[in-house]
Amino acid sequence: MSRVLIVDDEPGIRQMIGEALKREGHESAIAKDGNEALQAAESRRFDLVITDLSMPGLEGLELVRRLRERDRETPILVLTVRREEREKVRLLDAGADDYVTKPFGIAELLARVRALLRRRAPPGSRYELGGLQIDLEARSIRRGNAEIHLTPTEFELLKTLLSKPGAVWTHRQLIAQVWGGGTGVTNDVVRVHVGSLRRKIEVDADRPRLILTEPWVGYRFVAAD
Repeated sequence: MSRVLIVDDEPGIRQMIGEALKREGHESAIAKDGNEALQAAESRRFDLVITDLSMPGLEGLELVRRLRERDRETPILVLTVRREEREKVRLLDAGADDYVTKPFGIAELLARVRALLRRRAPPGSRYELGGLQIDLEARSIRRGNAEIHLTPTEFELLKTLLSKPGAVWTHRQLIAQVWGGGTGVTNDVVRVHVGSLRRKIEVDADRPRLILTEPWVGYRFVAAD
């Protein structure tokens, strides 16, 4: 059973999410604003935090920053009515792992929850997903008996995306992690390398199922069904 903290100033939203999580077998606690959420996070550990962005007092963006100052690991999912890409990038750069835009369907929310909760397992070096066999320690990627050769940059990109399955990585975060924040590395450079990686590991690079694009924001790695 996972423990989830729900932070929202709307009772109806808290109740709807709490009931949906209960049906999935999770335990939930509630907080009406960011200050209550910080107090709750101090008294117990949660496996996931779901927070609204716009709240009275301490709003969601600052809550994300403060939670990240004390805990780098617990996934944070943000609910927002703001659709601008720059706002989504600000959230992710502040430390959020994913976001859902209001109004949202409960099925979508639960899918994001499941993806983020998978991160509770200790990161391994071997993966089998989407028909691929990936051994990060051996730097080996295979599909069946065929070995897939990646460039060092493509390998670091794949390794980075795999480190937080289901979470969104912004272009800025990928540049910092893969290229060390190198000058001259632009979003277009990231797109070119993602495109090359897709052509090598996706069954159909034009319809990717592993590396998904968040338009104008970045990318997420998901396990294909």
